[in-house]
Amino acid sequence: MTADHETVTCLFDFSEALEFDPALAHLMRRGSPTRIRLPYGDADAWLVTGFDAVRQVTTDLRLSRAGIIGHDYPRMTPEPIVSPESINVMDPPHSSRVRHLASQAFTPQHVEGMRHRITRLADRLLDRMEEHGPPADLVSHLADALPHHTILDLLGVERREWPRIQESVHQLLVVGADNKEAAATAKADLTAYFAKLVDQRRDTPGPDLISTMAAARDGEEQLDDKELAVTALMLALSGQDTATCQISNIVYLLLTRPELLRHLRRQPETLADVLHEMLRHIPFRKGVGIPRIALEDLELDGVRVRAGDYVHVSYLTANRDPERYPNPHIIDLDRPSSPHMTFGWGGHRCIAMPLAMAELEVAAGRLLERFPGLRLAVPPEEVRWDTKTIRRFPLELPVTW
Repeated sequence: MTADHETVTCLFDFSEALEFDPALAHLMRRGSPTRIRLPYGDADAWLVTGFDAVRQVTTDLRLSRAGIIGHDYPRMTPEPIVSPESINVMDPPHSSRVRHLASQAFTPQHVEGMRHRITRLADRLLDRMEEHGPPADLVSHLADALPHHTILDLLGVERREWPRIQESVHQLLVVGADNKEAAATAKADLTAYFAKLVDQRRDTPGPDLISTMAAARDGEEQLDDKELAVTALMLALSGQDTATCQISNIVYLLLTRPELLRHLRRQPETLADVLHEMLRHIPFRKGVGIPRIALEDLELDGVRVRAGDYVHVSYLTANRDPERYPNPHIIDLDRPSSPHMTFGWGGHRCIAMPLAMAELEVAAGRLLERFPGLRLAVPPEEVRWDTKTIRRFPLELPVTW
């Protein structure tokens, strides 16, 4: 523990639409790592906010994700979301092996082959929204359903199991202390379900992602059953988390900032670039994710970090670093292309990022093409936002056309 730094208690409970959390903005302005205390866990942590410093943390082998297992590490939720066997808490070289094998399911060629299935699912959902008629809730008709349906469809989960899986995933993301037991039960249920599904796919392969990952080879290397089950669970989590939030967040921005919508109407071919700039800008979650622990003493952005200290990074603040992105709080459609950290960085960058981008491109593209008169059905200030989980997204997004 480093005693000569003030510890800042951080609830990170700000939920005001897509405004940037003032607490994070304040920590950014401090300009160096800060000692923070989170709602759960038995220790404080360092918080790193700048782009270059976050990049250092996420690529420095002296800072370990695997080292947090078995500890009551500082976090946002009462029950740790991540399982001990998850790729998200592996270190190289084990994580490199698992990531390499699993990512073979998400090559550009594979994802392009999935795009027609994503488009078919999106059109089916938009057909129902059109049949429902305006006003319609875009969250329930598209944003909640498309990523969830897509990943469960691609994983080969039977449709009758989809509601159960979705509810269990939601339980893992709730931040209230009274959710601990429900979250632990949900994690156990999901782990057992995907272990059983992997066993079935070993015996009877199909045209699904689990079968594709099971067939992945690197010489003699392949994923074992536990690695495969945990990777499938991670994909089910990310399928409901990032893409779900971002579809509704992106549409909210498009419908409340007319210049963005006009730009895409005039230049639909720029959709991917516009989406990346919006993803950089959107505060897609609250607070921080999974920490790392220092395996030895080291210097980090001018601060001495001791062996055993926890280190958190903020991808949100890294995405708003003015040294990396001039005028970072502005959505600049002419901004030169530069990688952002919405999908993470380094050895724990989301392996399914190509799939998530395909979902976002299909969702936004088909929505704008099929509903050229799309607009909010209520004033922006009447949109209700999630306050119970670590995510940032509208609970409902009433639209008309």
